[in-house]
Amino acid sequence: MSTCTLVYLVRDGQVCLGFKKRGFGAGWWNGFGGKVRAGEDVRAAAVRELQEECGVRAALEALADAGALRFTFLAEAGKTIHVRIFRVAQFDGEPIETEEMRPQWFTPDTLPYDEMWSDDRVWMPRFLNGERVRGWFQFDANNQHVAYELEDTKEVVRAASSTGRAPGS
Repeated sequence: MSTCTLVYLVRDGQVCLGFKKRGFGAGWWNGFGGKVRAGEDVRAAAVRELQEECGVRAALEALADAGALRFTFLAEAGKTIHVRIFRVAQFDGEPIETEEMRPQWFTPDTLPYDEMWSDDRVWMPRFLNGERVRGWFQFDANNQHVAYELEDTKEVVRAASSTGRAPGS
């Protein structure tokens, strides 16, 4: 199981997402983050990834723990990723486009859910309400979530993206 980070910049009732231009999740809006390197602290990885992906600097203490999610991908022999989520309200600089991500600010009612991972519709509203999220999502061969457990909620869904495409396709 690999450990990754997911960082969301928040300011004035808005959240900054990045449009992933390459690699895993290309073609989808997401938070900023990535893999924790061997021997690297998860918070240090979050700060590093944030700067690499959108040019923003944040202090370790500026990262508010927003929860953890575990993702299982059936298409990849049950590959599992453990993701630590952080909210950052204090940071230096403005998000800039990089080779990997194109940042944009959204209000909660304008989030592009149809261009995001299907699980985001489930947990993101709780995150935006300031709640810590904890859960597990299982994805099918088309990278659509088919089952999840989120805090006290369990559900099996038949999720289909409105675009009918998997991330990166």
